[in-house]
Amino acid sequence: MKIVLGLTFLLSSFTASAGFIHPMDFDGSESQQKEVIDYIKGKVKADYCEGAIDMCQESMLRMMEKQNLTAFKKLTQATDRKILNQVISDYCRSGIDMCNYETINMMYNQNLKASHEKLSW
Repeated sequence: MKIVLGLTFLLSSFTASAGFIHPMDFDGSESQQKEVIDYIKGKVKADYCEGAIDMCQESMLRMMEKQNLTAFKKLTQATDRKILNQVISDYCRSGIDMCNYETINMMYNQNLKASHEKLSW
């Protein structure tokens, strides 16, 4: 029993330690695909099972994983690296724990729209 618990802990900590991949640097390789999926699964599990939000149902986790993967795919088509870098910095590196692709995609689109509105009269 201790071995099973130890392996479970080891595997879950490996998944949670998967690194964030910058969508504009994604090369489509199998290793990066696995890294993105592992990051999304770990982040969703942390957000919905281990945080203040107690919504740790399998259906909720799968839905949020799917939404994050869809957002990541959209972000790989981003056109403004400066805005995307700023959003990533704001939500992933500034102490705010909202570093998920869905939030990043939403904020990227808002900031991109705002930057275009500033430029047009």
